[in-house]
Amino acid sequence: MSQTVVPMIHVPDVRATLDWYTSIGFQLVRQNEEDGEINWAKLTFGISEVMFQSGGKSSTEHRREVDLYITTENVDQLYRRLKDRVQVVVDLYDAFYGMREFTIRDVNRFWITFGQPT
Repeated sequence: MSQTVVPMIHVPDVRATLDWYTSIGFQLVRQNEEDGEINWAKLTFGISEVMFQSGGKSSTEHRREVDLYITTENVDQLYRRLKDRVQVVVDLYDAFYGMREFTIRDVNRFWITFGQPT
């Protein structure tokens, strides 16, 4: 059995988070709903996985406690598809450590960086 790390991020509204992430290309794997409220969801982006759980707090901070870094293919195409639909924090660039990447902010103000090896 392979071992992986799957982040679980606590957010104020799992349904809104789920809607935002699926709108940019994440796929819903599972969710749990109680009394009409989604309190947990697991999503994928390629082979990457992330879970969201209720109970998080809203924030107006410039940067939150957790960033997501997702390696992907065709980062240029993904950037072109997303740049006018989301808040871009860092435009597409070539990093000194051999990645071509860009960073966006999600509905909860968490940063997501998409990177591709150069």
